[in-house]
Amino acid sequence: MLRTALVAVVAACALALSACAGLPTSGPVFAGLPPGAVSPPDFSYVPVKPQDGASPEQIVQGFIDAGIGPEGNWAIAQLYLAPDYRDQWKPREITTIDDRTARSYVKSGDGKVVLTVTQQATVDADGVYKTSEGGQTPLAFQLEKVDDQWRISQAPDGIVLGTDQFTSVFHQYPLMYFDPSWQYLVPDMRWFPASNAATRIATALVNGKPSSWLAGSVKSAFPDDVSIDPPAVPVTGSIAEVSLTRPVLSLKSQTLDRMQTQLVRSMAAAGLSGVTMEYNGSALSAQEVATRSSRIDSRALVQTDKGFGFVAGADEVEAVAGITESMTKIRPASIELAADYSAAAVRTESGAVARVPASGDLLSLDERQGLINPVIDRAGFIWSVPESDPGGLVAFDPAGKRAEVNGAWTNASRVGAMAISRDGTRLAALVTVGGQPTIEVSGVVRDDDGVPTSLGDSVTLAKLPGRGIALTWIDDSTLGVLAQSGSGRVVVQQIVGGPASSISAPDDVVAIAGTTATTVRLLGADGTLYSERGSNWEKAGTGVRVLAQAQGIPPSTQG
Repeated sequence: MLRTALVAVVAACALALSACAGLPTSGPVFAGLPPGAVSPPDFSYVPVKPQDGASPEQIVQGFIDAGIGPEGNWAIAQLYLAPDYRDQWKPREITTIDDRTARSYVKSGDGKVVLTVTQQATVDADGVYKTSEGGQTPLAFQLEKVDDQWRISQAPDGIVLGTDQFTSVFHQYPLMYFDPSWQYLVPDMRWFPASNAATRIATALVNGKPSSWLAGSVKSAFPDDVSIDPPAVPVTGSIAEVSLTRPVLSLKSQTLDRMQTQLVRSMAAAGLSGVTMEYNGSALSAQEVATRSSRIDSRALVQTDKGFGFVAGADEVEAVAGITESMTKIRPASIELAADYSAAAVRTESGAVARVPASGDLLSLDERQGLINPVIDRAGFIWSVPESDPGGLVAFDPAGKRAEVNGAWTNASRVGAMAISRDGTRLAALVTVGGQPTIEVSGVVRDDDGVPTSLGDSVTLAKLPGRGIALTWIDDSTLGVLAQSGSGRVVVQQIVGGPASSISAPDDVVAIAGTTATTVRLLGADGTLYSERGSNWEKAGTGVRVLAQAQGIPPSTQG
């Protein structure tokens, strides 16, 4: 009965309201998934077909509204097109994401309509999400009469979706690549309509390439001469069946295993539990390879008057072997612990950057003026840069040898904070470009010995409402940003290659650290530790001098 009633509502909407953009056919209505969350859709939109006697403006508006229905290659949207133009229109060429409350439709001459949109972001044919400047963009449409009804005979390729619609029509799917050491999997976020997700993911991974900014920092096991054939991926149960071209038969087992790993881990975001690679109908022998985890300890890592370590109870800390003792020899203002707990990168209260080892002598690395909080990567390199000299980025190996890192934030006048991903392939930063605080991310380029040599092209993820204060990686694909907003402060959760969300933060917070979930911890200037609980902040401790970061869990404790 409920299903019948809902269908009746949809039908009534289609008959009574020509401007109705569509209703879900089952399940709850929601604005979209939060950053980091991916699940198969539990509803589909039903866009409205063209209405008899509709004006040119109404036809264009109906065509734009039908962008919410990707089924059948946007079959409903194509009904608004003249029949001989339907094969020419390319809906997947680009998706424009806009503020749909600001759209303007203007008729210009006989059969001409110009739609002006305020563009917020775009998604290209490869599923790559990019933020936009937010200016107005005119889209011109030409219409003609077909059987006495207006139809579109010329239109820009692509579709237009409101920011409130985007994550209900498109879903995020991380394509998984390897880091250069073949130890970690690195997500390259893409956005596709949820329908036929397996084909879209496999095609982008096997036939495509990593995003341009990331390409120099990751590896794919798929050779250039191997592709999907036929270009469709059927799903049986929850297993995707990927058919590949003949060169796959000559590949070594290690390569096949790595290919299998990339496919399985990429398909997981579409709710699939496995992948079978095939050639000419026969399954290929391949299995997943072991990869390093980027998990971190779920407990807060802090420096208090009682010492350095993990919060273990009321006003108690659990020592980190070697590091806790070494930390008594220095006065830290910031601390980042290496993934294997062998050392920590520290900025001292005097402003210098040092290496604090679990055993051995402390090593002073950088005494330039105005240094920001340093970071330590999975290979043990400590990265340091002055706030007012973004191009002065350097990295120090475990022995203290200095390496210049070229190409760092060439357009920026200031760098306020940086954070390196736990796989060591991406460096995010809060920078100021042309007076505007922004979040940027770059790929890390290393030589054959793993020494950082340069940053790839920086990609602007978002503009900040005010000065960027602190930065952390929440998980492998999401950043947590603490920023000023007016007279208060906010925490921004920013998907690397996707949209952001934000919540208010206590006014006096000065530091941020990620946890094992899609949440963060904050530190107040008075030493109060805050934990995120939904949209609220709970006090989780007092007397904290430094809220530290950790880059992982030692392999021996990963289980």
